[in-house]
Amino acid sequence: MKKFKSAILATSITSLLTLGASQSVNASQQIVDTMSSQLRLNYQIVDNNAVNDGVDCAALGADWASCNKVTLTLKNNGPAITSKDWAIYFHNIRMILAVNNDQYKITHVTGDLHKLEPTEKFTKIPANSQVTIPIIGEYWQISESDVMPRWYVTSTDAKPKIIANTNTDSDNLSAFVAPLGEQWKISPNDHNILMTPKNRYQRNNDIQKIDADLLKGQILPTPVKLTVGKESITLNQSGVNLILNGLAKPSQLVLEKHFKQLNIAVTKQGFKVNASIDKTAFEKGVNGSYKLDITPQGATIVAFDESGIFYAVESILSSITVSKPQIINTLSVEDAPRFDYRGMMLDTGRNFKSKKAVLQLLDMMSKYKMNKFHFHLSDDEGWRIEIPGLPELTDFGSKRCHDLTEKQCLLPQLGSGPNSDNNGSGYFTRADYIEIVKYANARFIEVIPEIDMPAHARAAIMSMEVRYQRLMKQGKTEAANEYRLLDPTDTSNTTTVQFYNRQSYLNPCLDSSKKFADKVISEIAKMHVEAGQPISTWHFGGDEAKNIHFGNGYQDIHAAQKEAGKGLIDQSIEDHPWAKSQACQTFVSKGVVENIEHLPSYFAIQVSKIIKNNGINRMQAWQDGVKFASNAKAFATDEVVVNFWDNLYWGGYDSVNEFANKGYKVIVSNPDYVYLDMPYEVNPKESGYYWASRFNDERKIFSFAPDNLPQNAETSFDRNGDAFAAKGTMDWPGAYGLSAQIWTENIRTDDKLAYMAYPRLLSVAERAWHKADWENNYQKDREFEKGKTQYVDQQKLLNDWNQFANLIGQRELAKLDLASINYRLPVPGAKIEDGKLVANVVFPGLTIEYSTDKGENWQAYNGPVAINNNASVSLRTVTADHKRTSRVEQLN
Repeated sequence: MKKFKSAILATSITSLLTLGASQSVNASQQIVDTMSSQLRLNYQIVDNNAVNDGVDCAALGADWASCNKVTLTLKNNGPAITSKDWAIYFHNIRMILAVNNDQYKITHVTGDLHKLEPTEKFTKIPANSQVTIPIIGEYWQISESDVMPRWYVTSTDAKPKIIANTNTDSDNLSAFVAPLGEQWKISPNDHNILMTPKNRYQRNNDIQKIDADLLKGQILPTPVKLTVGKESITLNQSGVNLILNGLAKPSQLVLEKHFKQLNIAVTKQGFKVNASIDKTAFEKGVNGSYKLDITPQGATIVAFDESGIFYAVESILSSITVSKPQIINTLSVEDAPRFDYRGMMLDTGRNFKSKKAVLQLLDMMSKYKMNKFHFHLSDDEGWRIEIPGLPELTDFGSKRCHDLTEKQCLLPQLGSGPNSDNNGSGYFTRADYIEIVKYANARFIEVIPEIDMPAHARAAIMSMEVRYQRLMKQGKTEAANEYRLLDPTDTSNTTTVQFYNRQSYLNPCLDSSKKFADKVISEIAKMHVEAGQPISTWHFGGDEAKNIHFGNGYQDIHAAQKEAGKGLIDQSIEDHPWAKSQACQTFVSKGVVENIEHLPSYFAIQVSKIIKNNGINRMQAWQDGVKFASNAKAFATDEVVVNFWDNLYWGGYDSVNEFANKGYKVIVSNPDYVYLDMPYEVNPKESGYYWASRFNDERKIFSFAPDNLPQNAETSFDRNGDAFAAKGTMDWPGAYGLSAQIWTENIRTDDKLAYMAYPRLLSVAERAWHKADWENNYQKDREFEKGKTQYVDQQKLLNDWNQFANLIGQRELAKLDLASINYRLPVPGAKIEDGKLVANVVFPGLTIEYSTDKGENWQAYNGPVAINNNASVSLRTVTADHKRTSRVEQLN
């Protein structure tokens, strides 16, 4: 009986506890449901120059004593919210330095993730009212895309929910981000020109439309020699007959597909295109070289190698227009690539990109003769490739969600919000990756995989911690430690560029780190072998293994002498990465490395041995990853290649020589010219990061001189829109190549990737393949400066650009339309002159439309048109197929 009563009592207590827990969860969920549906959030950037408007940014610890003011407004469209059991998590790319409303506090979680919650002084969010929360953040926010979407509400054990008006993948954040107005400048010293219709008109004003007949037979990228004949050939329904001797079948199928995209049939009865390989026909044996002759009797190609055949046929395709695909011009070409490396880097770590998007990018690269695909497969925010034997890398490391314990997924970052149903999460299966490599190989594109280490490794590190914990629970201590990437003794206080702590840096002093590198490299190498393209180059990564709080923009709060314009922080509590790791302290004490700061380059050398042991003879890295190595001979691989990414105006025009003179092959990758995640123009509506440049448009990239970096000081400005002087003080042996980069922090979708890549990538392809007449050869100690020197033939540059811009507008954009590419349509330039609307566009041939009734009706602009004095004029461009338009702007 006593046992029976005890059982009843136990059951009753359990039921009550369960009921209480259930009620608690229900109450929490009600709070979340109420707040996420009732609240409307507004984010207004108030002042990007707070340091000159009464805010002591230095005392707040802001880098370079630079900070901004934001007003966050929570509008409550329902009953009062009185509970304190809630928090709003949000993504902010700027550190929050102060909150000027004592009812609320903001805590930095990790990376860009922040937490807004009530303090003890919180009373309520009144019914049908709003509260404002003034915030001070670091640096500035001069683009609407600086603000990240998917702010979400949590409460105890409730399921998080996104505040409705912040729930978007779009760049149109107007539902919760207020227009910036005048807050588009970094500082009073920002001399850039805001791209309004009037200013854009002025920038485009030296571009003239070229008659279509004068563009016949032109090829992009520009050949070394091109002679266009007077005759043209009209193809019949049989199209072309491709007789491509020596070209592998997969590559032939690619070319057939490209003809069919232009509605040209490929048959045995068609216009003959005969190709053969003859290395003796070329004095200089350069891969990709070809000679092409098109006559009424047929096209003849003599190529140095297989890729030469492929590029020659692509040149034929380039000369054809969408409007008249049956017409081929007679012409004669002798051509060879300028650089061995004509590359594109795609970051899939920050935000995942689909296999379809990657394949589309590779196909477009092949059409413009680009041959290196640098595939960034891991970063702090995500691991993106399946590795057999290490399932946690993808089961955990490829996913982001709201799990504060980080047992199921990485914490949300970069606008991904609480769920895993967007491109914050995702990975390529082993089969996906093999398919991608095969696809690239058929297009003569080398895939260069990058697994970034030792920094930017949080996704890998946390995945291996999940693995460690799983195996330790099973009592498998040795197996648990096999691939562990953290030293448990390491208590270093560090902050990365993206505001992560020590869990972002793989420990270079552990044997398990080297074992992890070997495992990943060997597994990916197997995939390449299966795909028929053994790895030739492995990219180590190596960038930004540092604590930002030791940067030049900070100073110690205890320093006797303090400098104006620098943030005050307690540097005595800051550490370099791994400074408190016992394993790394042992390395220093034994003389393995000179000091802790040399560890990244030490690890790069160790990994080069692993790369070599896997049969790979070329190692690639970001240049700062090898800066403490003596020279390229310190590495085990036969060659070491660096992506050089210093800004030119901060000295990159000369520091590039240091790496070249140490024996590294240099790929010019400068962010102030060829980072395609920078904005297209100076306008808050144009998305993109701008730490390196306020804009990288097609014209700036086209005008870039990659093999004479000082020359660019004569054709461009620095980030503030000012002229700068540049000269090289060392010998320069020449660049190995040119690479564009797309980092995807605020590129959340495949469509946005295409928008940022095209048509800028065509300018990159042009400079990578063709050296223009206006590019000077490098000359040591020759100084260039815009407005002072005149070494660049500006007329030749203008003529070249004018033809290129016309080819884009009159021919290439229509091809991008056929390929379903979501490229950026430029916004028109316009002004009212003598009572008439005059308008232009950077790519002549592109249709401009205007509206005088706020977009209700649109008319094509064909020349100056009279406008009523009081009319409001809206402007846009439209694709040839009328399926898409540019951003609409008002002419004030």
